[in-house]
Amino acid sequence: MDDALALRALAAVIADPVLRDRFLALTGFDAATLRARAGEADVLGAVIGFLAQNEADLVRMAETLDVKPQQLMAAR
Repeated sequence: MDDALALRALAAVIADPVLRDRFLALTGFDAATLRARAGEADVLGAVIGFLAQNEADLVRMAETLDVKPQQLMAAR
């Protein structure tokens, strides 16, 4: 797993209110958990999995992070 890229994706998801709320609702994580466990493999995998569920979100996030969508998918 490319932890650095997945962590950047997590930060970008959290910075977007719509994505953040959906991510938290779908994963069951809360803000305190994310702060405490942001670098752990299951959290990082969850953010990449979350983005993989919606192609438009994946493409937009890849553009935000200046990477190809395939790079994000390979980060998990």
